[in-house]
Amino acid sequence: MKVVDILRVKGGTLFTVSPDEPLKDSLAVMAERDIGSLVVMEHGDLVGMLTFREVISAVVKNQGAVGSTIVRTVMDDAPLTCTPETEIDEVRRMMLGRHARYMPVMNGKTLMGVISLYDVAKAVVDSQDFENRMLKAYIRDWPVEEGSAEAEPKL
Repeated sequence: MKVVDILRVKGGTLFTVSPDEPLKDSLAVMAERDIGSLVVMEHGDLVGMLTFREVISAVVKNQGAVGSTIVRTVMDDAPLTCTPETEIDEVRRMMLGRHARYMPVMNGKTLMGVISLYDVAKAVVDSQDFENRMLKAYIRDWPVEEGSAEAEPKL
């Protein structure tokens, strides 16, 4: 399974923010849309990620206030990225290794979407459930040899 399979199910809705936008405006978008991250774009290029992790750190650093903080000062300016063709197992390893909960998907310089650790976990569980159902169906339909105890009619 590849990242493109997750994006196909997820859809193409993206939420982005400018690095010079006030943090409070970004927080309003995140709260309104019930999302945990925003992709930071500047002149059409990915320049960072803003997640609730960076927001919490900034708020704690400012003694509980957002104030006039701008996105650029708190964003992750070196986010982990993948391509649509990256295998899900590799994405899991990358996300776990960096403790990343969100990952932009890039096709060259084009942003294709963002996947979350939840999206990856759901894809893995769905795939395992499907495989499990197929294996059970295969076992259930296993041919029985004549003359064996299983082939005798039950009374």
